[in-house]
Amino acid sequence: MKVCYFIQTHKNSEQIYRLVRTIKTSSPDSLVIISHDFSGCKLEPSSLDDLQGIKIIPSKGGRGSFSIIQAYLAAIEWLLQNNINFDWFINISGQDYPIQPISEIEYFLDKTSYDGFIEYFKVFSQDSHWSIYEGSNRHLYNYKILVDNLPNWQQQALKPLKIINLIQPLFRINLSYGLRIGFKRQNPFTKEFICYGGSYFCTLSRQCIEYLHDFCHNNQEIIDYYKGVLNPDESFIQTILINSDSFSLYNDCKRYFDFSRTNNSHPAILTTNDYKSLIKSEAHFARKFDMNIDNQVLDILEQAISRRKILT
Repeated sequence: MKVCYFIQTHKNSEQIYRLVRTIKTSSPDSLVIISHDFSGCKLEPSSLDDLQGIKIIPSKGGRGSFSIIQAYLAAIEWLLQNNINFDWFINISGQDYPIQPISEIEYFLDKTSYDGFIEYFKVFSQDSHWSIYEGSNRHLYNYKILVDNLPNWQQQALKPLKIINLIQPLFRINLSYGLRIGFKRQNPFTKEFICYGGSYFCTLSRQCIEYLHDFCHNNQEIIDYYKGVLNPDESFIQTILINSDSFSLYNDCKRYFDFSRTNNSHPAILTTNDYKSLIKSEAHFARKFDMNIDNQVLDILEQAISRRKILT
């Protein structure tokens, strides 16, 4: 069995190298694809020259936009066009880190009867993790970027404009990722093609990846629609795979996040204070880590998972 680890990166090059080496040391036969936004930081391919099975693909960043999905699809296209052998496709960011031994993660995948591990829920239902209002704002409007990456003081100054969203249904002002204006439009969602949401990070079998690839080649209108929504990465894969009704998908992405200390738009940076929760988790990877804030937590995790016992 062979796993492809797809890592999307844009900052902290030393942390990226460390993550790649951790994966390759435990799984030398795995393939690692790094989709890197070079505008965020330099990444020297020569720093990984001693490792085999590394592919670096330049990409364009853009949180909240379709560029994240575009990079995902580009990696899949490269794999399939080049007839690369793989059985599982795991996507993580450069700020993720394994909290189980890579060997155990791969053994788990080799033995599972499921086709994938992905969080999903119906966006327009009582089971949604978002309010109906938020789900509508995300997925029923076509957004145009007017200004990208507003500084915090400008976001605060423009916040009063959001009152417009509450008094009319035709367009939306969004300040989550700069200044965007969205206009209501006809959507593709029906009782047969339901809008699903969930975490972008997931673990999928080759069968799921091939289906996703074929669907995208045959349904350009769905891609075009999702290019205009907010946070398409938190719906696109779920909507395609769950509606196919072709796979046995476990509703758990096997990732550890902590949104309890943030405003829910970003997971908290994990530190040594989170160690006990991390080591008790049944997730495979956790995020976010930042070596510039706390490097020790990664050292402790490595020691723990290498010895397979809880450090006290």
